[in-house]
Parts: sequence; structure tokens; C-alpha cells
Amino acid sequence: MAAEKRSTEEKKAAHAVGTGKAADLAKALEQITKDHGKGAIMRLGDPEAAINVAAIPTGALSLDIALGIGGIPRGRITEIFGPESAGKSTLAQHIIAEAQKAGGTAAYIDVEHALDPEYAAKIGINVNELLISQPDTGEQALEIC
Repeated sequence: MAAEKRSTEEKKAAHAVGTGKAADLAKALEQITKDHGKGAIMRLGDPEAAINVAAIPTGALSLDIALGIGGIPRGRITEIFGPESAGKSTLAQHIIAEAQKAGGTAAYIDVEHALDPEYAAKIGINVNELLISQPDTGEQALEIC
């Protein structure tokens, strides 16, 4: 009988601790939403998680489809990561060209100091309107963003 009681009391205590964590989580989520706006954080399974996000096409239809929203999200910082010579810079430049075609303004943070204005123009970038920064360090690049 004592073992059953202890087990029940332990279960209640464990549930109370879980409730405290759930309450703390709810408060944290509420604060993030208050500070950063609706949609800043959400559960992926919530119906509200399917927010329509404006996208900039990448210039590659198959990639746009794979990304699920028709390109990269507009108005957000997007990191393109991959091995050397994988096409990261070319992809970034195609996205810039697409953004400019849609009337947008683009900034290119050239951490490799390798942007070729002639190649960029051939891809379709209006190099006269492109904002460019060539920081010396990764930290400097993040500060500029």
C-alpha cells in the first residue's frame, strides 16, 4: 500500500514539475512573440506554422520546388553553405538577379573578396545598383548583416 502511495505521490510530483516547465515554456514563447512578432517562434506541427512567406526565386526551378516556398524567404538572412566550387556564389548571384528583376534591392557580403562584376552582369545583376561589402573577418561580416 505504501509503495502504491509513494508511486502516486511521485507521479503527482513529476507531473507538477512538468507543469512548471510547461508554464515556463509558455511564458518564454509568449515573450519571444511579444518581442519579435507573431510567427517568430512556433511549433512546426501547428496549423499556424504554414504561414505564407514571400520568396525570391533562385533561378533554378527544381531548387525552388525543393525549398517548398518557391525560392528563398524574402527579407531574411540566408546562408548558403557547401564545399569549395559547389556553386554557392553563382547561386547567390542568380538570387540577387531575380530579386533585382522583381524590383528589390540586394546586398552582397563578399567574404571571399571574389565577386567578378563582369560575370555578375552576365548573370543578370544590375551591378550599378548592387550593394557590396567585402569584410576582412567573419565577425565583421555578421556585424554588417
